[in-house]
Order: sequence, then C-alpha cells, then structure tokens
Amino acid sequence: MAANVELVNRAWTVLTDTLTPGEKKTSQAYISSEVEFQNAVEILCKQDLGHIIEEWFLDTLQEDLRQKVGPQFWNYFSIQPSETDQLLEAVEYLHKVTMDYLPCIQRLESTTQIKRWRKSSTLFNTSSLTEAFILLMKSTLFSIFPRTFQEIVNKFYSDAFKVFHHTTTEPDQDSEDDEETSCKGCEQPSETCLCQHIMLNFHNLNRKLDDIGILERVSGTAVTNIVHERIKTYVENSCKGNFETSYIDILETWLDTKVLGWLHLVYSGNRTHIYSDCIDGFKGRLLHFLYESFANIQIEQLFNIIIEFPESEPAILDLKMCLEKTDVRTQLVTSLKSALETRLLHPGVNTSDILTAYIAAIRALRVLDPAGVILELVCHPVRKYLRSRDDTVRCIVSNLTDDGSNELLDELIKGQPLLLDETGHSDNEDEDWEKWMPDPVDADPSTTSKSKRASDIISMLVNIYGSKELFVNEYRTLLADRILTQFNYEIEKEIRYLELLKLRFGETQLHFCEVMLKDVADSKRLNTRVTEARNKSGERGEIDVNAMVLSAQFWPAFREEKITLPEVMQESLKEYTKKFEALKGNRTLNWKPHLGLVNIDIELKDRTINFNVSPVHAAIIMQFQKQEKWTVEDLSNELQMPATALRRKIAYWQTQGLLKEETTDTFLLVEEHKGRTHDVIVTDDDETESAMASAQSQREEELQVSYSITCLNCVVSHFSPV
Repeated sequence: MAANVELVNRAWTVLTDTLTPGEKKTSQAYISSEVEFQNAVEILCKQDLGHIIEEWFLDTLQEDLRQKVGPQFWNYFSIQPSETDQLLEAVEYLHKVTMDYLPCIQRLESTTQIKRWRKSSTLFNTSSLTEAFILLMKSTLFSIFPRTFQEIVNKFYSDAFKVFHHTTTEPDQDSEDDEETSCKGCEQPSETCLCQHIMLNFHNLNRKLDDIGILERVSGTAVTNIVHERIKTYVENSCKGNFETSYIDILETWLDTKVLGWLHLVYSGNRTHIYSDCIDGFKGRLLHFLYESFANIQIEQLFNIIIEFPESEPAILDLKMCLEKTDVRTQLVTSLKSALETRLLHPGVNTSDILTAYIAAIRALRVLDPAGVILELVCHPVRKYLRSRDDTVRCIVSNLTDDGSNELLDELIKGQPLLLDETGHSDNEDEDWEKWMPDPVDADPSTTSKSKRASDIISMLVNIYGSKELFVNEYRTLLADRILTQFNYEIEKEIRYLELLKLRFGETQLHFCEVMLKDVADSKRLNTRVTEARNKSGERGEIDVNAMVLSAQFWPAFREEKITLPEVMQESLKEYTKKFEALKGNRTLNWKPHLGLVNIDIELKDRTINFNVSPVHAAIIMQFQKQEKWTVEDLSNELQMPATALRRKIAYWQTQGLLKEETTDTFLLVEEHKGRTHDVIVTDDDETESAMASAQSQREEELQVSYSITCLNCVVSHFSPV
C-alpha cells in the first residue's frame, strides 16, 4: 500500500512539473521525458485519478491569470508615458505568457489516456483545451474594460485607419497642395513621417492578439466604433451642401476599398481567417449603416434640396434609393414637415415664396416617392396655411400667366383637365389596373383615391380651395388689371393663355374672359376708325385720345375714385364721344375719368421730362399751369376729390422733384433743379395702381346689367410748358 502511494506521488510530481510553464518551475523541478510523462499519466488513470488532471490544470491557469498575469497586464497602463507603448508592451507580455502556456496545453491535450475524463467541453462549452484557455483569459482579464484602456485602443486603431486611408489615396485626391509640410496620415512633419512605423505596430499588434485568440475581444468594439465614425464623417464631408452630384456609387466604392480593405488587414491572421470570412457578411450591415448615415445627412438638408430642384435631382434619387434600403421614412416625414413649418409657414414669408417652395416640393417629392404618400403627409400643413392667406389665389393665377415665372408654364401647356377633390372617383384609375400597386403602409387611409395624390401640380394648387370658380374669377380680375394698367392692344399672348386655361377649366367658366379680350380687339379697331374720321374731317384737338371700350357686365368691378378733370381733357373726351356716337348710332360712352394712362411732357425752365401717369396725376400737375402754388384744400376743391387721396397722389410728384411742400399742406412747383440733366424721360413704374376694385368691394357690389361702355386711357401728345 505504501509503495502505491509513493508511486502515485511521484507520478503526480512528474505531471505537475511537466505541465507547469518554464517561468513557474522551481529550481528543484524535475525535467521529465515524454515517456515518463505518459507513464505518470497512465499510473494516475489506473488509480482513477485521471478526472482531476484537467481540473487541476484549469484551476492553476485561472489562479495564475487572476493573481499574476492580470495585475501585471493592467499595470502597464499606469507606468508607461506613451499610450501606444503601453498597449504594445502589455500585449507583448500577454503574448509571451500565452506562448509559455501553449506547449503545456498542447501536451495535455494530446494525451489520449485522459480524454474520457475531459471536462472542458462541458464546463466551458468548447471543443478543445486551447479554446477553454482562451475563454478563461477573456473572462478573467477582459470581463470589464477600464475606460482608459478602451480609449487607448480606440486611439491606436483610429490612428492606424487614418494612416491606411492616407497611404491608399492618390496624392491628387488626398490634397490639392503638393507642397504640404506635414503628413496627413500621421500628422507629423513630412521629413519625420511615422506612417510606416504606425502601420508596422498595427500589424504586429493584430498578429499577436490573433495568436492568443483575443483580437476580436480587444479590438472589436474599437474597430466597429471607428468604422461607424469614419463612415459618418466621410459621408458628411463629401455630400453635405452639394446636391447636383450622385454620391451613392462613390460611397460604395469608398466603403469597399477603404473600410473593408482596412478590416481585412485587421482580421488577416491565421486564427481569425474565420472573422475574415465574416467580413463579407459584415459588409451588408456596413452598407446599411452607410445608407442610413447618408439618408440622415440628406434629411437634415432636404428643405434646401427641394428649393434647388430640379438641379438637385441627383440628391433626390440617391435619397430615394436609401429609403428603399433603410427605415428612415418616418424620420424624413417628421423632419421635413417641421422644416416647412419653421421656415415657410409664418407671416415673414411672402405668399409667392411659399407657393414657389410648395411647387418645388411637389416636383421633388414625386421623384422621391412616386406614390405621393410623403407629399400628402408633409405638405398638408402648407396647404392649410395657404388657404388662410388672402392673396394665395391671386399669386397662383399670377404664376400661371406671368412671363417671368416658369414654375407653372410647362404644367399649363400640358393641357390636362383638372382633377378636383370634389370628384369622388376618377374613371382613369381603372385603366392601368394591371400595374396597380397597394399604397405604402404610412398612406393616409382617408385619401381613398391614389389618382388625387398623383394629380398634376395645377390641380393640386386648385385643390387648396377645392373650387375652380375662385381661380377663374381671380384670373378674370388679374386679366382686367393687366389690360388696364399696361394699356396694350396687343393681346396675342393673353389669347394664348386663355386657350390653355380653357383646357383646364372649361370654356363655359372662361366665357367672360373671352368677351374681355374681344372688347380690347374691338377698341383697337374703334380707335383706328375714330382717328381716320378725325383726319378726314381735318379736326385736331389739343389732346389725342385712344379709348378702351369695355362691356361692363362682363368685367370685374372697377376701383372708384372721384375726380373732375381739367377742361382741356374733358373737351377731348367729349369730342371722342361724338365721334363714337356717329359711328355707333344710338350708343354712347360712360367715362371712368380716374382710370387710364396719360403720356405727358413737362417743360420747365431747365429741363423737359416725359411721364406716363394716371389721369389723376396728370390733372394735378396741370393745375400748376394756372398758378405755381396750391394748398391741398384749394386743389381739392378745384379737382373735386378728397384731400386724403389728393395728398397721396401729390406724394408721387414730390418724389419726382417737381413739387415741394413749402409749408404744411402748401405745395410749390419746382422750376429748376440743380444736378439733373435736360430731356430726362421718367416712366411711372412705381405708381402703377390696380384699376380693379378690391375683392371685398367686388363681393359687395351688385352686378350691373345695363350696357356701360368705359374709357380707360387718354394719351396726351402735347402739353403746354408749366
């Protein structure tokens, strides 16, 4: 019995001395041969002690890691001044310890006698003792990272990525200045560039961490954070503020060459070839993060992208692709709706500017989302706000027929019929039933007809109010105002617009406008006949008159203003009336003396000035032929017009330097003006005033059914010096 105990003790001594790393062996440790080691294992197994061999070894490993290796490893980060040196020396130490243990682990693992007692597979859920050792190291040393350690690792890999990005970038791409004094990779002076040194340390660290099986545990979080941060930074620096270039292909290429290329360098060791294989799978997640980062950047500046459409269409198409691959649709709707409300929907923005932005939003968002759901959700507050503004209809109609605005001209030329919300269902919806697709999940269920969301821009603008009568009436007022303020008999352009509008609104709705244009054409012919009759009879008045003869019941209500014209002007109008009665038989004219246009030459001591002004302005300045000074009260009595209106009209002549207020409500003609050249021609562009009554006045005024014909223009060919 004593002999057996002594035999077992000797066998245990041989086994423990053999499985103890070199540094831990005592001076009396016995160096056994392979035969002696195998015999010792066999003796222990015969005594049913094989089950404690691996258990003892793992306990010894764990105790050594906890008591010696761990404290020594973390001590490196408190005594070294250089962060890079701290990390490199600590990993070097850990690598040496692991290399000391590996021969012992491999020797024990290759011993066949104790395989049936192996507990590592059940205790640690591993397939080998080596994997159990790595798991013990991870759990003992790296269960919790100190914050400083993670910062050091982050900086090390961040510097390495920066150097890699710099060294793999063409010089003309990396910098426009070929004579830079510092390296953009390591940020050191060019003559002391450390890029190669940094990359050498990078490869060495990865190799050693890979050798001991903890590369992913140590670098995984840092690498992921760095990659995400670099993707965000690169996307923002490359794409922010530039909407005229497509960036998706550029970003994908950058991800393949820079990010994935760097990841392959990190995980290129012998042990982590499995991780390298997983990079292809990781690529899908990185692509998703890339699309998401790009989409977030574009969503932040989507308002500006919309305003610059169609030049910004490449940015819209890129964002459309990202919406198909990410889940940022709700974020886009919320952000854009907030941007529109903040930047557009307040009293400080003109209605015309809001309409311009709304039209751009319709066009851009239809490219982004052809189904029209985003447009419906985002622009609902815009439509609601426009409905609350008094001048919305007028601005829309002005844009439709304004030469200087092209937002709606192309839409008007298309000639599509209006699609209004009041029509419950469109027959055209069933024509392409084979191409039918369901609405997206975020579509408003109350919007039952997809064709309403897909209607043209003009229909959407009309649908702000849901009634085309408002727009027809506003166009009628605008057309009348344009005719009467411009006083131009050339109406070919207006006829063209009218024909286009007929295709939209129908001929019945625009019948009054047809009559208005016919009145202009008839007035042109009438003026020609009156002039011919005057020339034939040899009569020639002081003032040549051209009249615009209008059928009052077809025109909107006119702005009313009391005025008694000077005698010379009244005589010219009476003469024109006689010529008209001679041509038209039992018809006569009912003049509107405050409306029209007077071309007048004012001859002063030092200059002659030409003006195009209203008859009221002409009547005021003509009174200064009689006397050089007038009070407001006297001039008001002379012209039979209210004093408040008279002061407003006199202000125009003050701005032109012809009248000055000598004392309160007393005005004097300015005959001489230093610094102004002679024969100056001034056009009264700023004094243009609408000839039509306000919308409220038109609603209050009853429709006149009597036949009333009105003169709206008097052109003065000569005016005596004042």
